[in-house]
Amino acid sequence: MQALKSMQVEDLQMAGRRVLIRVDFNVPLTQPDASGARSVTDDTRIRAALPTINAVLAAGGSAVLMSHLGRPKKLDSGANDPDFSLRHVVDRLEELLGQPVKFAANCVGDEALDVTQNLQPGEVALLENLRYHPEEKKGDEFFAGLLAESGDCYVGDAFGTAHRAHASTATIAKFFPDDRAMGLLMAREVEALGKLLKNPERPVAAIIGGAKVSSKLAVLKNLLSRVDQIFIGGGMAYTFIAARGGSIGDSLAEPEMYGEALNLLEQATAGGVEIVLPTDALCADAFSPDARVLECPIDQIPEGWMGLDLGPVSRENFAAKARKARTILWNGPMGVFEFENFSAGTLAMADALVHASKQGGFTLVGGGDSVAAINAAGLADQVSYVSTGGGAMLEYLEGRTLPGIAALS
Repeated sequence: MQALKSMQVEDLQMAGRRVLIRVDFNVPLTQPDASGARSVTDDTRIRAALPTINAVLAAGGSAVLMSHLGRPKKLDSGANDPDFSLRHVVDRLEELLGQPVKFAANCVGDEALDVTQNLQPGEVALLENLRYHPEEKKGDEFFAGLLAESGDCYVGDAFGTAHRAHASTATIAKFFPDDRAMGLLMAREVEALGKLLKNPERPVAAIIGGAKVSSKLAVLKNLLSRVDQIFIGGGMAYTFIAARGGSIGDSLAEPEMYGEALNLLEQATAGGVEIVLPTDALCADAFSPDARVLECPIDQIPEGWMGLDLGPVSRENFAAKARKARTILWNGPMGVFEFENFSAGTLAMADALVHASKQGGFTLVGGGDSVAAINAAGLADQVSYVSTGGGAMLEYLEGRTLPGIAALS
């Protein structure tokens, strides 16, 4: 497990210096309007970066922000796709900071340096999308050196991309051997995961959902030695049910994972970990919000029907057991919560986490869909911590070393 041994942002000498901060502004945007402009629809990740930015400004430094946005591809003309420009983020960032933000139309070269070399203490600049350059994802050292020219010191604060060995998250740190640090958001993320993985208050429960067992298998295996209960919901539950001989109709399943599912159940039993699987399901005759609905035992789903949510008995059982836990991780929805008719299971888990939090327990929500669900329920401020990292959090829970954290050590 990765230890927190990095310098913290407050330990840097920042007065009169340009602090180059890798943030995660990979935020959802509206569709382009007639003028091509887009607006931020969820500013959660921008807000999460504000404490570090404000700490730099308060210490007398200037902040140079760099981020990626989406997966841009070149247009047929060879130009960058303007739909993925970080220019679309500037207005919302200025509103949240309460001050102007200078924008550089490139993240490297003269267009970047013309902005960043003249920054004054207290000023903020945002560089253009890092992924307009393929060298970013390749972790190219020369490209990282060009990025480094825009800062006098470096702060890694993008936990959501810490699992990627990209130029801006890992390679760049070598250009700041004595002037690199972990941002406040990154430190909070590592601390929150530490509470889950290092001497947590017991009982410890993990609520794991989502579509596929294959994408969560490594996490599930690593959690077996750390938790007392694992609740399995969402589409991945049907692979476990089918592996045990149940009839799941047209529900999502991964037959190639049946052996792994059975092995996991055996390992859990041997290790004294309770695996909580659904006993009933809310089914639909089509993948549609307007589909007909059927409640039935989860191992007796008729042909032509698919399980899309926990059934009422499972909802009550999951929630009752989860409320008794003192430490809870939630990653992945319990059903197709985007459809109102199939959101009850996911909302029941959100309510259970709120209850556990009010009783003094530690509750951590992570992963895009789980975060979207807790936000949609209006309960994000009633759990202990909501992580900004999806893939990064999962890899951390798998016990992997994250390049973006290791580079700061």
